[in-house]
Amino acid sequence: MAVRATARAATLSGMDRQPHLEGELVRLRPLQPGDFDALFAISSDPLLWEQHPSKERAEAEGFRLWFDQAMESGGALVVEDRATGEVIGTSRFHGYDSDLGEVEIGWTFLARARWGGPWNAEMKKLMLDHAFGSVERVRFRVHEGNLRSQKAVEKLGAARTRVEADAQGRGQNVVYHLAAGPGASTATD
Repeated sequence: MAVRATARAATLSGMDRQPHLEGELVRLRPLQPGDFDALFAISSDPLLWEQHPSKERAEAEGFRLWFDQAMESGGALVVEDRATGEVIGTSRFHGYDSDLGEVEIGWTFLARARWGGPWNAEMKKLMLDHAFGSVERVRFRVHEGNLRSQKAVEKLGAARTRVEADAQGRGQNVVYHLAAGPGASTATD
């Protein structure tokens, strides 16, 4: 897979959390205010949130709150189909910690028409390759009821490390880690 990363100026935290990344199928770029409508069209599908506690993201008010937080995060990315330019989803870098050599990847969703295909795998490969230029480990947090996302993270080779309380008090999250290098996932915290 041909991968191209165009680095912007590094953020104050030492890792560019909004890079421009391009693969054969997808292009990732920083989230912009004008992306609201395209992402809300995807998010308004209630099946997207079937296994997720934040079902309010399928409604305009709930999605607006999510979108505003994504804009403020400084790590949100839009995923475009490279062939058509269509917005097909989003993901985010969060919680970069230079001392731990770790960053989190999450808040990912794709249009249902792209589920089960190669788009998520390529998006995550691009993000992981970029992250491993700055960190040794990537963390994923997935709600305990979101089995579809847990399986997707496990397909990446990430190891389940612990279960923790959800920050919004909506049950628990399963935490996974993936270490840099082939076969280097870690089951320790």
